[in-house]
Amino acid sequence: MDERLLHASSFGAAAIAYDEHRPDYAQAAVRWALRPAPGPRVLDLGAGTGKLTATLDALGAEVVAVEPDPAMLTELRRSLPAVRALPGSAEEIPLPDGSVDAVLAGNAMHWFDMAVAGPEIARVLAPGGILAGLWNVMDDRVEWVAGLARVSGSAAIGPRDTPTSWRAETAHMHLPKNGAAARFRLPEQAEFTHGQRRTADTLVSTLATRAGMLVMPDHERETTLGRIRAYLASRPETTDGEFTLPMLTGVLRVRRL
Repeated sequence: MDERLLHASSFGAAAIAYDEHRPDYAQAAVRWALRPAPGPRVLDLGAGTGKLTATLDALGAEVVAVEPDPAMLTELRRSLPAVRALPGSAEEIPLPDGSVDAVLAGNAMHWFDMAVAGPEIARVLAPGGILAGLWNVMDDRVEWVAGLARVSGSAAIGPRDTPTSWRAETAHMHLPKNGAAARFRLPEQAEFTHGQRRTADTLVSTLATRAGMLVMPDHERETTLGRIRAYLASRPETTDGEFTLPMLTGVLRVRRL
């Protein structure tokens, strides 16, 4: 638990870089997540700097964002001033009972303490409401991406960051780990093609915003980033100018009991 909290609280110091370099989410994935929702009211929970919030807003959802980190929340409010954005957490959601039709979490559900967050999410969801976690993963079925994952190590590209393992890692993410009663029906998972325009330098900057990298000792982080730079410089796909990083947006979707 202490390690989870350490990693979850690491992003604030890199909020500006996070906002600049993290990818958005495939619109098809967000539409699929929302399809069974009984209405348009959506909570982006653990919203960070608003990467998923912006997609929800563009799709016409009535979105409210909740984020615990003050620096991340400041960036969200700066970039999306028209969106209602509140301080709060998955374990303490500052919304009334039954006030949203869907709760979405972009690369955030793995930080939730679902023994506490599960009942809170169920509380704010309307009957038949949807909980969906979305994760952007690098498509390691592409050979150079698989090589990047090997070179980078798990601190930069972890088990939830490639499609070969994200399904297993997230299949039961909506369940508490302490045997408490489940609040949701059986999960569904789906993947949607996505991509992000990067250069070697901006891809390194993206990987530097991963929690495992942010909590590393400085010398270890610089060694890891140097190894990644050298790999990208050695590959014809990434050595010169912009390229598209092959990605998928994976979705875990469950309905409130």
